[in-house]
Amino acid sequence: MERSRIAVAGASGLIGGALARSLAADGHEVVRLVRGAPRAVDEVQWDPERGSVDAEGLAGCDAVVNLAGAGVGDHRWTAAYKGRIRASRVRGTTALAEAVAALPRDVRPRVLLNGSATGYYGETGDRTVDEDAPPGAGFLPRLCVEWEAAAAPAREAGVRTVFARTGLVVARGGGAWGRLFPLFRAGLGGRLGDGRQYWSFIALHDEVAALRHLLDAEGLSGPFNLTAPYPVTNREITEAMARVLHRPAVFAVPAPVLRTVLGEMAGDVLGSARVVPARLLESGFRFAFPRIEGAVRAAL
Repeated sequence: MERSRIAVAGASGLIGGALARSLAADGHEVVRLVRGAPRAVDEVQWDPERGSVDAEGLAGCDAVVNLAGAGVGDHRWTAAYKGRIRASRVRGTTALAEAVAALPRDVRPRVLLNGSATGYYGETGDRTVDEDAPPGAGFLPRLCVEWEAAAAPAREAGVRTVFARTGLVVARGGGAWGRLFPLFRAGLGGRLGDGRQYWSFIALHDEVAALRHLLDAEGLSGPFNLTAPYPVTNREITEAMARVLHRPAVFAVPAPVLRTVLGEMAGDVLGSARVVPARLLESGFRFAFPRIEGAVRAAL
């Protein structure tokens, strides 16, 4: 991509922050969407949960990347918190898509790259799924369907619209793995439930590279699974973490305990999602860390 002006919602998060740093390092101008009053020329105000955005701040941007949303694993899934998870994604996406669509064509962004998740597919068991698979059942699949549908105004206005269905990001600085690393370093790591559930992972390095690939490739639109090509079980992840960190991993958290502690969210932890990045590979993207051990080492 030539030097571009790119608006990023969610730039304070794990993925958005890494993407913003990568773009800025290559000379692109990054415009950050912030909730408070802008304090710099590269900030634009918005409120995703209320569905508002300063549309003028998006004028002249070549792309808008929306990775914002309340953390799925940050709190127990009460009815109120599930409402916040949904509002931060669906209303935020609607606001951005409508703002982009309303801009005059000569200053309208060419692409909207919107977040989504492998939660779209729900429980898949041992069955491998790619982007052609239908949505599953439950809170996360319904959320992802609504989340992606909220981008319709931009797509209908002729803006290239891409959905990044991201898996579990292997990184020290946040997300699920940000909580796993300290446990394993302390020798307290272990499998969750029976450990046979598939976790579709992606190294943070590959996540950022894939997002940039989707921004650069003019002909790409629709959903793309951002997961490594070799999903592995929770048991295999436990073994890989133990090898890389040179720590025992003898503990196990029984499924009933997880359900008691996490409530409805335990279904996501214990569920199996064997998701592969078919369209991403077909588009020519190549992973630097396609296997779990390499992804864990890269995070360190």
